Amino acid sequence: MKIISTINQTRAALRVARQQGKTVGFVPTMGALHAGHISLVRAAKSRCGFVVASIFVNPTQFGPNEDFSRYPRTFEADRQKLEIEGIDLLFAPSVEEMYPEGPATVVTVEGIGDRLDGRSRPGHFRGVTTVVSKLFHIVEPDVAFFGQKDAAQAAIIRRMVHDLMFPVEVAVAPIIREADGLALSSRNAYLSPAERRQATVLSRALREVEARYTAGETNSETLVGVARQVFASEPGVRIDYIEVVDPDTLENRSIAKNGTLIALAAFAGTTRLIDNLVLTAGRTSL
Repeated sequence: MKIISTINQTRAALRVARQQGKTVGFVPTMGALHAGHISLVRAAKSRCGFVVASIFVNPTQFGPNEDFSRYPRTFEADRQKLEIEGIDLLFAPSVEEMYPEGPATVVTVEGIGDRLDGRSRPGHFRGVTTVVSKLFHIVEPDVAFFGQKDAAQAAIIRRMVHDLMFPVEVAVAPIIREADGLALSSRNAYLSPAERRQATVLSRALREVEARYTAGETNSETLVGVARQVFASEPGVRIDYIEVVDPDTLENRSIAKNGTLIALAAFAGTTRLIDNLVLTAGRTSL
């Protein structure tokens, strides 16, 4: 595995891979890697002849009162995990490498970028789409791999790829969960033992919504109410949002159907967590 910190060297290495006829798979990350990230790496290896991962904690997607300074940075452990998986190249740039003149030019996906997390965290998705577009220009992947846990992010990146005509396929892999249902997240490391137990309310709420939908309930307001009732059992967890939306546009839907996205975010202590599910009658996904 090569570890490269500069854009020019990364492009040079990828030119060689393409000259050898290899397809390029790309897994962009902010580090603090867990089994969810590794599932993306393995998906990339199963489909592509040359796999690139990036580790870059992107400052432009953090708000002024968010956790950029304390976001977990575990580069050596991350490097070891990626080396075990046998990826070909790790791109680990500095902030100065990615934003040499500062972030003067930005990429914004209008409308959809202001929904769900975009509404709760103004400017967040502008930072995401800006850095992902830069990474796509650097790596020029054939396939880029993202996780379903960040469903809103995946939808916005799909729209950006479509509108800006990037020649890349966006592949979205399933959520990886702990045995008790909690979706894996780098931010889980912030949780105290008590908060960690309380945080399972997110998946429990989604599981109850799924059960009610499978039983025939399709009214979105009712389904949101079902989730809120589950959250009421954990008063220490504060809801940010619970919404029933179209998985591509993130627009609210008054009636749920197969393929509809149930997305939620909540605070366990000071840690903000997200989770979601795509409704499919007769199948349990959690």
